[in-house]
Amino acid sequence: MSELLQVSVFYQDNQDRLKLKLRNSPRGLTREIGQKEIHRPGLALAGFIELFTFDRVQILGNTEMKYLHSLSAEDLKKSLSRFFEFEIPCLIITNENPVLADLAAAADAVGIAVFTSPLTTTEATHLLSDYLDQKFAPSMAIHASLVDVYGTGLIFTGRSGIGKSEVALDLVERGHRLVSDDIVTLTRTAENVLMGHGREFLKHYMEIRGVGIIDVAAMFGVRAVRQQKRVETEVELVEWRSDMNYDRTGLDENHKEYLGVKIPHVVLPIYPGKNITVIAEAIALNLHLKVYGFHPAREFSRALTEVMDNQSRLQSYLEKDFE
Repeated sequence: MSELLQVSVFYQDNQDRLKLKLRNSPRGLTREIGQKEIHRPGLALAGFIELFTFDRVQILGNTEMKYLHSLSAEDLKKSLSRFFEFEIPCLIITNENPVLADLAAAADAVGIAVFTSPLTTTEATHLLSDYLDQKFAPSMAIHASLVDVYGTGLIFTGRSGIGKSEVALDLVERGHRLVSDDIVTLTRTAENVLMGHGREFLKHYMEIRGVGIIDVAAMFGVRAVRQQKRVETEVELVEWRSDMNYDRTGLDENHKEYLGVKIPHVVLPIYPGKNITVIAEAIALNLHLKVYGFHPAREFSRALTEVMDNQSRLQSYLEKDFE
């Protein structure tokens, strides 16, 4: 994601969604948006500019337009002159309000695009906020495979050639859904949720060593793929080593952090004959149980502790029974 969003791209992306129409010179399309927030500049139009957040998309609704219509010709000129002294990215007039000729001319003079939308200010604000949140969300790309397994986003990592794509393909064959193979783009949303999706040019292609490139959507149908998925657990594939100690209880949960968001991290040792696909399904289902408040490892530990306590009490009783 770029740090700045060109107004021309913004216009193209939202022309249909917001029914935007450019109402003045296209010169302003070269400007750039640098903030994901939007602003309604009622106070700035009235002359209070000390706290004017000008560096974001400006929305003029019924209130702002009614105020401008109420001004005399001289006051309107002063208001617009003061307003357009700032480096505003662009302006959107909502509710099918007509564009004042003076406003269009003043914007043209400084190269600021003026758009109109028939949507209400509330509707336009909601759609714009969603769009800008997505555009300005922090993102990064990693080498991995992302699969939707029983509704859980599992991201498989590990060294090149360890078998990430093969595991993903096996899961797809068992009815699960591929999101992306080889390159996964991670994006942190406003709710601190980690979303994963593939690159547009890769679509749902997959490279299988010894076979070549395959098209998962064409081979298994559209039900076998999806565009994006929340990333909920990382499964790191590593070669089995006899001198390593691997987690055998699941009591101590490990996490991996991406873009400030922590997700569960499972290190899965592999060796010939080990069914990684079934284990991946178990990881997904186990996460479902934890979401609903049932932690199998902790329940086992609690039950084991209870059995040991009962045995200890019984042993203590028998040792003190002198009859």
